[in-house]
Amino acid sequence: MRQRKVKNEEEKLAEHQLFLIVEPYKQKGKWQELFGNENDIYAEFGCGKGQFILTLAEQNPDRNYIAFEGSGTIVLRALQKAEQRGLKNIFFTKEYVRDVSEYFEEGELAGIYLNFSDPWPKDRHAKRRLTHGRYLEGYKQVLKMGGCIEFKTDNEQLYAFACLEFENCGMQLLEATEDLHGSALPAKAVTTEYEDKFRTEGKKIKYCRVKA
Repeated sequence: MRQRKVKNEEEKLAEHQLFLIVEPYKQKGKWQELFGNENDIYAEFGCGKGQFILTLAEQNPDRNYIAFEGSGTIVLRALQKAEQRGLKNIFFTKEYVRDVSEYFEEGELAGIYLNFSDPWPKDRHAKRRLTHGRYLEGYKQVLKMGGCIEFKTDNEQLYAFACLEFENCGMQLLEATEDLHGSALPAKAVTTEYEDKFRTEGKKIKYCRVKA
């Protein structure tokens, strides 16, 4: 369902500048300076209203989080929640990630989350999928040694495509299931808004974790 654009969006986003990074490319190689500590940094590309990444930030105060979301209307909801919770280990940015190297130096991230990304179902649009090899090679560069990618989707075709791309890029499969919430994997404990919606509709959630 398309979100109705918020009136005076830019002004409302500016009200949450403590959590919003307007020019994230300027932070490349300097993210830990921004957080003011040496804790590991994790990024979610396409955070929606922030349920998933905000929960992680609350549960893991010894980790830093960066959430990317291209829609200002949607990221505004996440910013409001972050401010209400008074979190100190998370920042948001209104960006669609097309080239991860624009934002991060080699080895700057400890982990990446890809949750319910646009499946781009037409074959001619395959390169737009966030699990396409051209994206994965970029992720490999910005992830530190041992860094992982965690991926969730309800889409069978996207899941099959992603698993093949992970393999083709030489990534090590650590965990995988086509029914996350029917498994014992710990990843089911923290959910996204879409995940909750799809589960109520009886859809199974596909999940995998790979090491770059």
